[in-house]
Amino acid sequence: MIKRLSGCIREFKKETILTPTFMVGEVVCECIIPLLTKDLINSIQVGTTMSTILHYGLRLLVIAMLSLLCGFASGWFCATASSGFAKNLRHDLFYRVQDFSFSNIDRFSTSSLVTRLTTDISNVQMAFMMIIRTAVRAPMMLVIAIVMSIRVGKELSLVFAGIIPILLFGLIMLAKNAMPIFRSVFKKYDALNNSVQENVQGMRVVKSFVLEDYETEKFTKASDSVRADFLRAEKILALNSPIMQFCIYASMILISFFASKLIISSGGAYLNVGSLTSMITYSMQVLMSLMMLSMIFVMITMAQASAKRIAEVLDEQPDIHDPSEPVYEVPNGDVVFENVSFKYSANAERMALSDIDLHIRSGMTVGIIGGTGSSKTTLVQLICRLYDVTEGCVKVGGIDVRRYDLETLRNAVAVVLQKNVLFSGTIRENLRWGDPDATDEELERVCRLAQADEFIQQMPDKYDTYIEQGGTNVSGGQKQRICIARALLKKPKILILDDSTSAVDTKTDAKIRQAMRSEIPDTTKIIIAQRVSSIQDADLILVMDNGMIHGMGTHEQLLTSDEIYREVYESQNKAGGEQNG
Repeated sequence: MIKRLSGCIREFKKETILTPTFMVGEVVCECIIPLLTKDLINSIQVGTTMSTILHYGLRLLVIAMLSLLCGFASGWFCATASSGFAKNLRHDLFYRVQDFSFSNIDRFSTSSLVTRLTTDISNVQMAFMMIIRTAVRAPMMLVIAIVMSIRVGKELSLVFAGIIPILLFGLIMLAKNAMPIFRSVFKKYDALNNSVQENVQGMRVVKSFVLEDYETEKFTKASDSVRADFLRAEKILALNSPIMQFCIYASMILISFFASKLIISSGGAYLNVGSLTSMITYSMQVLMSLMMLSMIFVMITMAQASAKRIAEVLDEQPDIHDPSEPVYEVPNGDVVFENVSFKYSANAERMALSDIDLHIRSGMTVGIIGGTGSSKTTLVQLICRLYDVTEGCVKVGGIDVRRYDLETLRNAVAVVLQKNVLFSGTIRENLRWGDPDATDEELERVCRLAQADEFIQQMPDKYDTYIEQGGTNVSGGQKQRICIARALLKKPKILILDDSTSAVDTKTDAKIRQAMRSEIPDTTKIIIAQRVSSIQDADLILVMDNGMIHGMGTHEQLLTSDEIYREVYESQNKAGGEQNG
């Protein structure tokens, strides 16, 4: 995990190395100061001249300034290195998610990914900052200060031999009890973020059902659960401070007691005042180093759980990737399914699709109808490799889709999914997702095809009208038509409309189909619909049931040969005569 995360340092290696380098300089300067102070005090005690005092004072000033400069440089480089590391880590995490197939994304919730990209990375950044700076300063200061205290105080330094094991035992016990809590609390963070995300996105539904109190109560429970876990962890880690204070003051008392006894009993021959002063300074440095180590310990304990969660995403290998020798051109819009079966995971008990054999010629219009859960969407997602088949193969343009360069294939297959998504920005910016270089004339042309130009022209800012996040300021039908226009801008060889006109009235739906038939005759059009009227004039209609093709043919053929299609047609015809639309 450490090796995986350290790879995100990259261009900030220099700053990462310079941070501890300057920290070493600061520590050395700070450890020299007590020695000079000892000599100065001893000189004053035996009597000395003003020039000697000035000499020592000048040396102390130079070393103090050098320590200050080294500390400033170390802090500067540390800030640059840690922020750069976090930037690269966030970049790698985001780009890894972009490479995921649908099956990879299914393993992580949206709220969990948001937590990993924000809270978890912040925790790891703080830990990284402490590792390259404080974690260098503390142990180095500890070692040098102990060596110096042995040199100055001899047997007095044995006090540390009794205090340090007590401190280490306390820290180990704290970690043992706190780590499991931190592992669980971040999962609850995911649930908390999920509650917020669902509530904000579904605000209109919440208000329409007058369930604000219910959602508030649900959020409060999630928030209180996170608070309770953090409170338990913080209560445990709060013991770190009293343990450290005990060790510090115990050391000070013991050193002062034994040093005074030795000075009195030896008449100052064993230990003089200057040595005692430097000994106390070194003991403070030792104990402050231990305190810093305990702070590092607490931060790393928190960050370890975050680091594991980040590494999980970085180590997740995309199930779908480019072949070693990819094909970079899609010849035409032919689509062939050969003995295709599919299930979402290797552990799934049943196939989502079974024994699919299908041949669609380029330029055909194909309708797909079936009940909820009949795997209509799953079928079309195999065409652009949002999932890979479990058995058999899918061919586009006569070539197995697994042989194509992914970008090439997906640029040739435009999909308007069930859940239409518009992004924050103008209508023009949203449309140009289909083609960044599209002219204004091309934008208007595809919008006319999708029957969107009329309502866009009626908006105050027309194509520069701002779309709120999720497209909340346009109706469902308007959103669908903009998404269809965006897909048409790709000039695809295959256009898949996954129930993409469900919010459009039958008259407008008919106009869209007529425009596509006349304007893009060479594009293969696959239309998933719940309304028979949306697909009854298709060249071929598939009736899906339980992951299999139950019937196949034209509207007239299926009315006589397929009971499911006939039942749907008759029920809709009786319900409202939609077929006349």
